[in-house]
Amino acid sequence: MGDRAHPRHGDGGPRGPAAVRNVALVGPSGAGKTALVEALALTAGATGRPGCPGDGGAPDHEGSGHRRRRSVRLALTPVTWDGVRINLLDTPGYADFTGELRAGLRAADAALFVVPASDGLDGTAPALWEECAAAGTPRAVVVTRPGSGRGGFEETARLCAEAFGAGDPDAVLPLVLPLRGPAAADGHAPVTGLAGALSRTWADHSSGRRVEIPPDPDLVPALEDARARLIEGIIAESEDESLMDRYLGGGEIEDGILLRDLERAVARGALFPVLMAAGDARQELGAVEILELIVHGFPSPLERPVPPVTAPDGTPRPTPACDPGATLAAEVVGTSDDPYAGRISLVRVFSGTLRADREVHVGGHGRDGGDHGADERAAAPPAPRGGRRPGGRVIAGDLGLVARLDTAGTGDTLSDPEDPLLIAPWEPPDPLLPVALEAHGGPDEERLSRGLALLTAEDPALRLEHDPDTRQVVLWCLGEAHAEVALERLRDRHRVRVDVVPHRVALRETFAAPATGTGRHVKQSGGHGQYAVCGIGVEPLPGGSGVEFADRVVGGAVPRQFVASVEKGVRAQAARDLGSGHPLTDVRVTLRDGRAHAVDSSDAAFQAAGALALREAAAGTGLRLLEPVAEVRVLAGDDLVGAVLTDLSARRGRVLGTEQAAGGRTRVRAEVPEVELDRYAAELRSLSHGTARFERRRARYEPVPERVARRMRGAGREEP
Repeated sequence: MGDRAHPRHGDGGPRGPAAVRNVALVGPSGAGKTALVEALALTAGATGRPGCPGDGGAPDHEGSGHRRRRSVRLALTPVTWDGVRINLLDTPGYADFTGELRAGLRAADAALFVVPASDGLDGTAPALWEECAAAGTPRAVVVTRPGSGRGGFEETARLCAEAFGAGDPDAVLPLVLPLRGPAAADGHAPVTGLAGALSRTWADHSSGRRVEIPPDPDLVPALEDARARLIEGIIAESEDESLMDRYLGGGEIEDGILLRDLERAVARGALFPVLMAAGDARQELGAVEILELIVHGFPSPLERPVPPVTAPDGTPRPTPACDPGATLAAEVVGTSDDPYAGRISLVRVFSGTLRADREVHVGGHGRDGGDHGADERAAAPPAPRGGRRPGGRVIAGDLGLVARLDTAGTGDTLSDPEDPLLIAPWEPPDPLLPVALEAHGGPDEERLSRGLALLTAEDPALRLEHDPDTRQVVLWCLGEAHAEVALERLRDRHRVRVDVVPHRVALRETFAAPATGTGRHVKQSGGHGQYAVCGIGVEPLPGGSGVEFADRVVGGAVPRQFVASVEKGVRAQAARDLGSGHPLTDVRVTLRDGRAHAVDSSDAAFQAAGALALREAAAGTGLRLLEPVAEVRVLAGDDLVGAVLTDLSARRGRVLGTEQAAGGRTRVRAEVPEVELDRYAAELRSLSHGTARFERRRARYEPVPERVARRMRGAGREEP
């Protein structure tokens, strides 16, 4: 690292998976990820604008400006360095786009975790670091703008060691150090590469050349100490136990051995080197060191396990090898619809070779489980404006773009039609912010279903729900920004105008006290008439009981063949409602008596009588409104626990307990009515400045307090 006097790049393609590096850039919004991608691309000699179709990036169709487009979608920029193809994946830093981040981590074999030098780490940085850890992604830290913060590079590296070291500060160690003093007379702080010989230091000059200079004598002790810590950290993770004795005995450890053991420690997630990026895209200090680390210190696709695969029917299959000659197993990690080129898919090939103009099997784990596969012919994407058309194949371990796979969605598997496979899916984040939608007009009504289907195919973090109780179409999102972008795409790309309406939570009702009712369905209109009479008793049951039906008729007052008819009528009426618009639940209905006619009684007549009896029983007693209650788990910093508890209490929540979590955080468990959680995803993010998160699950229905029920009825919230 840092021992090469000139950038080494080429325009040749990779010879195989060993010559590929897939790297995700992860970090908070505004950390400088996109600027770093551009700097690395320019340093590596890439031509054209990074991120264009054909160059591997996001298609140019969002219509919101290049920077904003890059901030919410995965963008791929391939470069070549030292004969190695490096696929740089720029991931969003907003918490609302965690789905894109997880897709990027699925496609990558390592990550550059980008943090700006400042007075402290961004509050969202630990959550992003945990996402990388959960995906098992090896990573290095890149400190950007080291001259902008009070502590600069060294202070930020120290904060990263405290925050990300998991109790071991030597797990996060600088791989380079900026030099200060006379050597920086040209206005740029030189950088020394600590993994190479101490004298190998470099400076960016206005000429653009990188020249070797000796360090300032006053800085030599600090550099020697930093290099010693790095070498000891690398050797401590080495499989060669003799290295530590050799080092402590004064022996020199060759750079090749250090690089080998560094790569192994990084790949295992045992060591996280810290690098620096400073300057502008044309003259980025530290870019060479970062590219050298990627090539020599990051794992290739051969060193990362291929995800498990199954046959379309779920039968386990042997995991394919990361070999261009093996059977095809590729995954769509991003999709986008171009108005001219159609659907464009960003694909990671785990095994085999994906070729343009060849049929592939598009399969996926649908939300209802199982394969929703189809065979389609893949096509190369169009050439970018002023650029060259991309190649017609993507080998195992590589990333690329594929066009015209109309049924392919993010997370789907591409395989050989003669040997179809399904790759085990990655887990998308759970969307917790509901957005209820209605078509704006008649033409929009026809296009709405297709537009929403395309949206959810592009983004697995969106969940579409057709609520049968409220008869609403609900798009569940990760946050307000996520919802805004989804609606913008629906309007601009799919030409669907929608209105956002208040989201309604499905309520229930139950009997407040036992009651009885009689249903009489007697009609005579010539020929056979209709005759059915039944008497029932209704009693409330504990929450979660549903609707129970019991037969206590004696003496054959209701013939046996019509008892089931009464039950069917009762259940149908309970599912419809008893006047307030909500289904009935948590009651036992007992059939006690009735009368029948030898000729005029029928199944339909007793169904109608059962429904009438239930309505009469409800009219004779009060009905109690029930609301769904969710169990909520909130993970927040210790300093925010008081604010979280106060907020939950204001939402009629019952706190069940708290427990200490790692990283100075607390997990709060509570039960909260779902009507109080509609905007909680956005409001918790505002309360915690994006650092807290929560999960929820339906617990049960509970009676609504009378004062709240009156307010709901006054606001018309019980209306469907």
